[in-house]
Amino acid sequence: MYTILLVDDEKRMLDLLELYLTPNGYRCVKCESGVAAIRYLENNKADLVLLDVMMPEMDGWETCKQIREFSNVPIIMVTARDATTDVVQGLKIGADDYITKPFDESELLARIEAVLRRSVGKQTKLEFHGLVWDEAQHKVQYAGHDIFLTPKEFAILGLFLKHPNRVFSREQLIVTLWGYNANTEERTIDSHVKNIREKLRQAGFPIDQFLQTVWGVGYKWEA
Repeated sequence: MYTILLVDDEKRMLDLLELYLTPNGYRCVKCESGVAAIRYLENNKADLVLLDVMMPEMDGWETCKQIREFSNVPIIMVTARDATTDVVQGLKIGADDYITKPFDESELLARIEAVLRRSVGKQTKLEFHGLVWDEAQHKVQYAGHDIFLTPKEFAILGLFLKHPNRVFSREQLIVTLWGYNANTEERTIDSHVKNIREKLRQAGFPIDQFLQTVWGVGYKWEA
């Protein structure tokens, strides 16, 4: 489970972000100031920081700069300001992404997933109970035998393996794999997952133990 540090001086916003993120498998830690966030990160691990810009005493820019002095934790700046100069400033001081208020829940989740995916993207070869997913060679093997997947099937399997026990809705999978403006239907995801199951099952991998359907929501890889 990923831990996300939420930093905002408004308790209502912290509670709203937690409401968005917790049902999607994230553990949330809430801080109401930049100072509190820095103190937390000096003594604890977080996988990503959602950092508000407009805060009293120490704003998000300064908080980000001080965090970067000792940590490479991914940071997404969250603010009502959307001027190009603000975006550039945030990226220059070390932020990984930038989202403006008000934001759509699905966009926020997609941006978090994208940043986390980049942060773990260095891990190009994954092994799970004899199943090998090799991103560099675009190859999947089990017990020494190749399993031939389409590019989308390969990407979906890799996403599951990189985020075990994480529930992905069909919409999240579509946005992650096809982009925000895709017209892909949710049943396309079901078709890809069905193909993944069949191909891994034929190869002898006990896929039904791990790739689970979360009824009414989507899918997850049970680890």
